[in-house]
Amino acid sequence: MNISDWLKKNPHVDPGFISSQTTERVQTSIRPKISVVNQFFPPDYAPTGQLIEELVKQLDRQGAEVEVFTGQPGYAFQATKAPAFEKLGRVQVKRSRTSQLFPYRIRGKAINGILFSLRTFLYMLNPRRHNNVVLLTSAPPFLPVLGYLASLLFGISYVCLIYDLYPDIAIELGVIPADHWLARVWQALNRQVWQQAKGVIVLSPAMKDRVTSICPEVEHKVSVIHSWANPDWITPLSKEDNWFAQEHQLVEPFTVLYSGNMGRCHDVDTILAAATHLRDEPVRFVCIGAGAKREGLMQQVQELGLENFTFLPYQDRSVLPHSLTACDLSLVSVAEGMESLVAPSKLYSALSSGRPLAVICPQHSYLNQIVSEAGCGASFSNGDGKGLAQFIRFLVSDRPTAEKMGAAGRDYLQQSFTPEAIAKQYFKVLRRAAA
Repeated sequence: MNISDWLKKNPHVDPGFISSQTTERVQTSIRPKISVVNQFFPPDYAPTGQLIEELVKQLDRQGAEVEVFTGQPGYAFQATKAPAFEKLGRVQVKRSRTSQLFPYRIRGKAINGILFSLRTFLYMLNPRRHNNVVLLTSAPPFLPVLGYLASLLFGISYVCLIYDLYPDIAIELGVIPADHWLARVWQALNRQVWQQAKGVIVLSPAMKDRVTSICPEVEHKVSVIHSWANPDWITPLSKEDNWFAQEHQLVEPFTVLYSGNMGRCHDVDTILAAATHLRDEPVRFVCIGAGAKREGLMQQVQELGLENFTFLPYQDRSVLPHSLTACDLSLVSVAEGMESLVAPSKLYSALSSGRPLAVICPQHSYLNQIVSEAGCGASFSNGDGKGLAQFIRFLVSDRPTAEKMGAAGRDYLQQSFTPEAIAKQYFKVLRRAAA
């Protein structure tokens, strides 16, 4: 409800006496109606879905009336079908009836994204949702375009949440050239979408710089809101008391963990180089997850005869508090050229685990600043496998310092990146869009 609607319901109030302060108080008292649209949601184990689940719960606690529209699971361990409708407390979750086809293949992902987008447009056609503020994520990447169309047709207010910036990622990876007609059309659509949006949320300062360089007109409406982790859920746990570490023989060796997507935007070559330097030392590298670079990394490990690697699949959400703490050092990596296009959410769960952190990224990445401010570890330029190996040797020889780094990282997370703190920033943007 906006101020005009409020005045209609309160005809005794003279509009001339509505001051800016009164307006702000009325807007604050209104419980905004928010529709959150994202292709992935639990039981999917995709990180974006897990973050959205935590976000909507927090928005509900802060006074929003929240509805989620999502897809059927494509990255779940057991469930191939989820209820078309369910409730998480007061949060309503509606799912597309369309099943996901071949979610692990590029063509299948594209088809799934198109089908989900069509269902999303039908969802937004419902007049009951025309007064809602719609939070549209970039999963799939062209989803915000539907918000733009719905805004033109029905006056719907929407906010864009950019996880990954396309077509810039495709250009950087060499999938399409920068001057390709598809890239030019996509960029033109992005500019229209951002200008029409009530707000644009990005995950890092570098992403904001990239967006505003493409479309300077939207600088005033771009908000940098980081991802987060729940420190009450991911808590420090010694390997001796950790069943996951015991099950995979990780208690004794110094364990270096990479958990999450090993995709085209991530640097696994530097990790491989460090492991090669440490091949004869009591250090084990554990890679949990999947992605486009996983098979290639496994093949290189085999060809080099490295015996210090363990590869495991994605773990169920209930296992994460144990898998993420079954290590002595956590790894986060971003490939060269990707620092302003993606923002790894694994950083925050790694901080929450109470383990020191090694970040592989370009020198001007915002990740360097976080590691420096937190005092939680060290960062390394892409290709500096030798430097990473030396840092690991240092931590092996100085466990008390490693523990201090891990504790400092967790303290930093609790000060800045908790679900409650981050949700307040989202709520502010969405309430402003609703008003």
